[in-house]
Amino acid sequence: MKRILLVLFTLFLSIESFPQPANGPQSQIVCDSIYSKALNCYRKFNIYLPKSYNVNSDKKYPILYLLHGMSDTQDAWFLRGHVKDVADLLMRSGEACEMIIVSPNAGGSIQAGAWNGYFNMPGWQYETFFYKEFIPYIEQTYRVIADKGHRAIAGLSMGGGGCAMYAQHHSDMFSSCYAMSALVDIPDRDTSKDPPINTKIGILTKSVRDNSCIKYVLNATETVKQELRSVKWFVDCGDDDFLLDRNIEFYQAMRNAHIPCEFRVRDGQHEWEYWHSALYTCLHFTSRNFYTK
Repeated sequence: MKRILLVLFTLFLSIESFPQPANGPQSQIVCDSIYSKALNCYRKFNIYLPKSYNVNSDKKYPILYLLHGMSDTQDAWFLRGHVKDVADLLMRSGEACEMIIVSPNAGGSIQAGAWNGYFNMPGWQYETFFYKEFIPYIEQTYRVIADKGHRAIAGLSMGGGGCAMYAQHHSDMFSSCYAMSALVDIPDRDTSKDPPINTKIGILTKSVRDNSCIKYVLNATETVKQELRSVKWFVDCGDDDFLLDRNIEFYQAMRNAHIPCEFRVRDGQHEWEYWHSALYTCLHFTSRNFYTK
């Protein structure tokens, strides 16, 4: 009898040690692509759909456009930033509302010759693609509440500068902007030290200078400043990040222009450990700044 009980107990423990099937609906990641006439190529994207998406076919959702950094692709936020894990946790706890999160490909290996960047440049009309092709495709294909109050944007590094400038150029489209370790400008220096302008990295460098988020605020008219105040802003940068000074300058410009902007400097560098932790704050910030219907 004791031997039988021991066998049953051992069997019970072995069953408990294996992962049990999840109960109920689960969130999902869809990997897809769209052909761009502006870029003359296919561009991939990854999109997170919350767990109720396939349960209630009538429900529509707010959306967060999440931009990656230089040399990364649409996979970065999902593989290294663990978007699904963070979103599932915060939505389950109620710290974030259910939302759709999408990350488009604006990069790849520069060393291998891939284009990088979120602005229009000679040979790379990415901003045109993003607004004329990508956003319409996403918001017509998926059940998105397609208005300013339910659309947000965020990003890191190159994508941090991209999301900030997108929210500046299109303040009528986004309820909030969360910029992490953002490439909002390049330090003033002898431009002869920049990469050759006939290279893709040189073209990208010039595009960042030409689209300086700092100078945009400094040169803004009162009308533009008022438009920027309609967006909720958050800047998040590590104290050992090489872009910290640029992020401080951006925050100072916003503050001097009386444009409300939350600013956090935490312990960290220009690395995924920092951005993964920032994502928790990002999703909470984004969620609470979606307009309620």
